[in-house]
Amino acid sequence: MKNKRVVITGGSGAIGMALAKALLEKGASVLITDLKEETLKAASKELASDKLYIFKADVRKEDEVAKYVQYAVDKMGGIDIFYNNAGVEGKVAPLEDYPLDVFDQVVDVNIKGVFYGLRNVFPIMKKNKNGGSIIITSSVAGLMGTPNVLPYVTSKHAVIGMMKSAALEGAPYKIRVNTVNPSPVDNRMMRSLEEGFAPGAGAEAKKGFEQSIPLQRYATNEEVAKLMLFLGSDDSSFITGTVNPVDGGMTA
Repeated sequence: MKNKRVVITGGSGAIGMALAKALLEKGASVLITDLKEETLKAASKELASDKLYIFKADVRKEDEVAKYVQYAVDKMGGIDIFYNNAGVEGKVAPLEDYPLDVFDQVVDVNIKGVFYGLRNVFPIMKKNKNGGSIIITSSVAGLMGTPNVLPYVTSKHAVIGMMKSAALEGAPYKIRVNTVNPSPVDNRMMRSLEEGFAPGAGAEAKKGFEQSIPLQRYATNEEVAKLMLFLGSDDSSFITGTVNPVDGGMTA
């Protein structure tokens, strides 16, 4: 990873932070982008590296996506690895009661945001002699159904199809595209979902989720980041168009 130029969307979230920390330790230059200035500043203070850059952007707006991509090029000279990671969980509700504004938010962030990222990073990577690597954060929810979170499940299925098409388009330019598909991860998003599935009894919901995982626990942010690191690195140079669960056996 030494001297690699990396962009992470959703970079001040739990997985994004674990990933950025590992990349910086390995000598990469990293731009993290997220929606809130205060979380980016807190992340910058925590990571404390002169190879870290921050940029506030809303992935739902293509003009802002174009701006973070251009900022990365201006600061780092290009992009070698792109972690198309930003995502939201939405709400827990039956499909017929699901709030339409929340449905739109999930689609806009989890599908359109990923597409806008690909659309703007591809031309930059095509200029690289050795192409690049793009990792899209999907989920085990992209491989199976779960009741009462239909928009989230839909979005995580959608980006797998997006990845496969992008991998084929990128191959002539040595641009590799893959998804990472985590099971429940021990972070803020799962606290939100636990409370949504069992209001006031989130701890019990967590136990239920853990029992659905053969290894009987959630993933850590660092375990997900390790798979992302591998797929971004030259060690995965012949891997593209693949779906990569990190799920403790959940989809087995």
